[in-house]
Amino acid sequence: MALDAVRPAPPLAVAAPARGRPAVLLGRLLRGHLAKVGLLVIATLVVAAVLAPALAPYDPTEQRLERMLQPPGGQHLLGTDDLGRDILSRVLYGARVSLLVGVLAVGISLLAGVSLGLVAGYRGGWVDDVTMRVMDGLLAFPALVLALAITAALGPSLRNAMIALGIVGIPGFARLVRGQVLSLRAQEYVEAARAAGLADGRIVVRHILPGTLAPIIVHASLRVAFAVLAEAGLSFLGLGTQPPTPSWGSMLNTGREYLEMAPWLSVAPGAAIFVTTLSFNFLGDGLRDALDPRLRV
Repeated sequence: MALDAVRPAPPLAVAAPARGRPAVLLGRLLRGHLAKVGLLVIATLVVAAVLAPALAPYDPTEQRLERMLQPPGGQHLLGTDDLGRDILSRVLYGARVSLLVGVLAVGISLLAGVSLGLVAGYRGGWVDDVTMRVMDGLLAFPALVLALAITAALGPSLRNAMIALGIVGIPGFARLVRGQVLSLRAQEYVEAARAAGLADGRIVVRHILPGTLAPIIVHASLRVAFAVLAEAGLSFLGLGTQPPTPSWGSMLNTGREYLEMAPWLSVAPGAAIFVTTLSFNFLGDGLRDALDPRLRV
């Protein structure tokens, strides 16, 4: 899997802090056809994941050896695997795992990375130097290799995979936010707040953080795509979700042994990973266009 193909968020022009206008933002987002497709697919995936117990025709962990390796059709729309488990049911439940990992892992990266970026960019000096050198050290490792190392050290499990992917994503958010803060802290409204005697914490939270939200949102949407792809990779290698919990990555690992005689074992989870990753990339591009002031008409 080409994890490096997931693109980082492109830099956005710095704008003065804008107060929330969700309806206007949604209108700009829906102008792009690909963004609409991505949003629709993601919404469908979320609904499918939430309603998986009601939508799945079978128990995803139920083994029925008399129905093993049945091709798609009949009672099993996507066929069955080597243990007679319904693939459609496992794909639906696998969506829960992938979306959960994507959201929580990016949440860890966002909270830690944004905090470090704000402090480093605003304080400067040795605080900035030490923080950014640590981030550079993390970036020196390929993302998947670092995630593999952290997961192997903590032990194979879904929770540890989320922690590993969260740590891997911290440097990207930290560097992005730091760059925005270095520009924003020199703006006149920030200088005026400082001259008025406001505390540093209040200046950062009320006057600087809002100006960094646009690139953070775009970068977060693209990082979810990476997290979904990376979780599938970790589960494929046996370091992520553990059996019998359904996971798209572990389903691919099972299907590789039957590619010639039962290719449907790999097609369904592979297609799910591809569509989910592509949809989040489409959404990220749409958010960039909607939030970048240089692209507004």
